[in-house]
Amino acid sequence: MLGIRQKLSLGFGGLLLIILIIGVQSIIQLARLGESIDVILRENYRSVIACQEMKEALERIDSGILFTLLGYSQEGADLIRHNEAVFETALRTELSNITLPGEGEKAHHVQELFEKYRKVLRAAEDPGTPMAERRQLYMRQLFPLFQEVKTTAGQILDMNQQNMRDANDRARGKAASSRKYMYVLLLAGGVVAVGFVVFTEKWILRPIHRLIRSAEEIKSGNLDLVVPVESKDEVGRLSESFNAMAEGLREIRRSDQARLVRIQDSTQHTFNSLPDAVAILDLQGRVEIATESAKAVFGLKPGLQVQSLPLKWLADLYSNALRHARPLEPEHSETAIQHFDKGQERFFRPVVVPILDTEKQLTGVVMTLKDVTEQRHQEDLKRGVISTVSHQLKTPLTSMRMAIHLLLEEKVGPLTEKQAELLVAAREDSDRLHNILNNLLDISRIESGRVQMEFHAISPQTLVLEAMEPFRTAAKDQGVTLEVEAPDDLPGVLADKIRINYVFGNLLSNALKYTPAGGQITVSARAEENGVRFSVADTGKGIPSQFLPRIFEQFFRVPDQGSEAGAGLGLAIVKEIVEAHGGKVSVDSVEGKGSTFSFTLRWADPMSKKEISS
Repeated sequence: MLGIRQKLSLGFGGLLLIILIIGVQSIIQLARLGESIDVILRENYRSVIACQEMKEALERIDSGILFTLLGYSQEGADLIRHNEAVFETALRTELSNITLPGEGEKAHHVQELFEKYRKVLRAAEDPGTPMAERRQLYMRQLFPLFQEVKTTAGQILDMNQQNMRDANDRARGKAASSRKYMYVLLLAGGVVAVGFVVFTEKWILRPIHRLIRSAEEIKSGNLDLVVPVESKDEVGRLSESFNAMAEGLREIRRSDQARLVRIQDSTQHTFNSLPDAVAILDLQGRVEIATESAKAVFGLKPGLQVQSLPLKWLADLYSNALRHARPLEPEHSETAIQHFDKGQERFFRPVVVPILDTEKQLTGVVMTLKDVTEQRHQEDLKRGVISTVSHQLKTPLTSMRMAIHLLLEEKVGPLTEKQAELLVAAREDSDRLHNILNNLLDISRIESGRVQMEFHAISPQTLVLEAMEPFRTAAKDQGVTLEVEAPDDLPGVLADKIRINYVFGNLLSNALKYTPAGGQITVSARAEENGVRFSVADTGKGIPSQFLPRIFEQFFRVPDQGSEAGAGLGLAIVKEIVEAHGGKVSVDSVEGKGSTFSFTLRWADPMSKKEISS
């Protein structure tokens, strides 16, 4: 039995033979047609052009003699001389291209007639001959010769044109004969091609179509399909390989299904054991899997669209994760979303993480809602305890300070030098304790929102200059240079002047405290997209990098900063004040080179953002 390769070879061989025959015959016929057309062009075209040029030149010579007879001697002479040369050139061309019987006699006759015409022309041009005689000469001799030369040249032209028409008819006949011959060959080639297509359909395409349908069935999930093997050729072997592949896929499907069931069960059990609300969503916002708390508290049940839930902020979190394609979480660790579950107030901190495949393409979103209710209550409790303790300590501390004051003034009797020294130390410690309690109360009031901020539109340059004024003398005494970089064209910002002055005061006093003589402190203000960034930069000792993340924590003090370090509440108050203004505070520092503390304030006019952006 012939295989597909042998069958295709036979079919293609026959088809190629027909194509070869048609190609060879086409080349032969085209060559013959080309020769016929070449004969037409080569033999007659030059003579036709030459005769047309002779006739045109002769007519212009005749016009030139008429110009002369009318009194335009110079114009007529120029026209005659130019066209005589054209006529002679065309006549030489014709004499050198004699191709037809009788064409040579007529061409030489034209030559003889033109010589006679030229002699008479010279006499008619002679200005010494009277005008009347010249006119008689033109009418009796010159014009008849003009007619005879023109007629003879026209006869030569007609002879060549007729020969061209005859050659064209012969070429048309050859083309028609070739066309009939080609039709016969094309018909034979078409019959062979149809036969080849029919056999191809039977030998190859029909089994291949059956394999394609089987592949589509497998694609749709029907792995139980078996392709019948009807031959031992290549298609038969392909069918056998296809059946083996389907069997392998069935085995893989069975193992994958078992593995997928195990993974799903393990994933679901893992999710069910998670205390936080966690859900996985696809690119359409449909919940694929969720923990029990996510289902119970937020309604994130598998199959539901997050956009269909009444919690708009959930849909916004999902949309932002898709738009930014990066993990999203609150900017501040204490930020939480309030949510009521069965009438109870609870707080959740959302974290949304996009799921990317190996090609960094987004495939879904993991949404985690961590329950921070207990942490929030503990923070509130801590603030309440600090506030209560501070209030309770403040009254006896005031009495102690008053008693120390009276003793130092010796209102109740004289003091020895040692007693006075001890009382001065006690007074300093009580004043320090009093400042700590005031700072704790300030932090507590700001965190709880009990401090009423009085926001006004203030020029950034005015804020900077007024904040620096109280420190100029101290800086001068300490040998530290104060610099200002605040453009006067910055739009106003929203600020509580008293509170922001405290922020500047704390940052500037710290900068002075840790900047040695000869150093520099720079206070700057520059525009950003959402407001103005204020910075206090010094050239002091700097802060070790490991302590920067904790620098704004309450009671945190950088080790080895000397006895001048405070209680560690000033920067915590700065952070609370700035965030109460809707801004952010940050620090950059290089140990041994200095520190830069920055904070932002919002624009007073919302249009300022557009002006700065433009």
